[in-house]
Amino acid sequence: MAASTFDWLHRGTADIFPNQPDSNDPSQNLERLLATIDRPLRVKLGIDPTGSDIHLGHSIPVRKLRAFQDAGHMAVLIIGDFTARIGDPTGKSEVRKQLTEEQVKANAETYLDQVRSILDFETPGRLEVRYNSEWLAGMDLGKILELLGTMTVGQMLAKEGFAERYGQETPIFLHEFLYPLMQGYDSVAVQADVELGGTDQKFNLAVGRDLQRHFGQKPQFGLLTPILIGTDGVQKMSKSLGNYVALRDDPLTMYSKLEKVADSQLASYFELMTDLALDQLPENPRDRQKLLALEITRQIHGEALAWQAQKDAVNLVSGSGGAENVPEFSIAAVEFPAPIFYLLSATGLCSSSSDARRQIQGGGVKLDGEKLANVNQKFESATELAGKVLQVGKKKFVRLVG
Repeated sequence: MAASTFDWLHRGTADIFPNQPDSNDPSQNLERLLATIDRPLRVKLGIDPTGSDIHLGHSIPVRKLRAFQDAGHMAVLIIGDFTARIGDPTGKSEVRKQLTEEQVKANAETYLDQVRSILDFETPGRLEVRYNSEWLAGMDLGKILELLGTMTVGQMLAKEGFAERYGQETPIFLHEFLYPLMQGYDSVAVQADVELGGTDQKFNLAVGRDLQRHFGQKPQFGLLTPILIGTDGVQKMSKSLGNYVALRDDPLTMYSKLEKVADSQLASYFELMTDLALDQLPENPRDRQKLLALEITRQIHGEALAWQAQKDAVNLVSGSGGAENVPEFSIAAVEFPAPIFYLLSATGLCSSSSDARRQIQGGGVKLDGEKLANVNQKFESATELAGKVLQVGKKKFVRLVG
């Protein structure tokens, strides 16, 4: 395989193991493995459908999986419909709430819909979608005991989060110890050559390697990708922190969030979320922000909608009107007369009426580009608002429809 292709697969990699370039065993070095193997690699990525949305941070290893597809290898996407019912304890300060089979099934359907914008589902021999309930749901007690016998309690307590919880006397339940073993057994079940994951998944990937050895397979190569910092430029991207960009965001919302990415994080976003040449980016930070927003929105929603989102974003900020693809909110059920602070709360643009009052007092609320200053302003009927865009700051907006 050409060096340029290897560089492409390696781009944005935070860690890679084992990494022993002097080894004579090609499995100990990804470049040698790619150059010497006479068949497509089986490249595994497991995702647990524990929620309904995938955000850009989650999509980084999915993009890496697509890179392997484009290089001619087999992507093995594992939907952790069984492991999701436990939930990965990595980094958690307390036990995760267990999901029902119905919740997991519903989430899994949305996950597959969302990754279709990234992965190649069409080319024969490039994608294998598996559900780990295939081999985990029917596992007998003998096999479970065999898995448990491959790891000590001390080794398990080395996993991120477990040691802290143990030291703080926070309960750790036995089913949580099973999670890394079940996730690792996925690699045995699909005979993975390579596994992808975020840097927080290194323990789990290493367990997969150990289990492959135990069951007589050659251990997989682990390739880890960085954790994406959120749009606030401070903490990792997270729905709970509100600093995320969801793959299901409409084009305008996605573009508007991304063009506000902190200058300090632009290089990371370009490296992890695009295939653009890093040495040919615009020098001006504002131009880089616009290019980033346009490129990622194009990846997810297509060329036409990305350009329209950019145009709409400009119109919203300038107050010139003409924005087309703005998320809509129906005011048909609103009881009039309605105060502006109620509308801001009802639309979700503000977290509460008191938050709405603060935003108005701070000058951050506009209606069709006109700043609203009266916190007690009321609207007498829906006809006053129908078709207008209500906006908070530069990133939150809805079109009010009757």
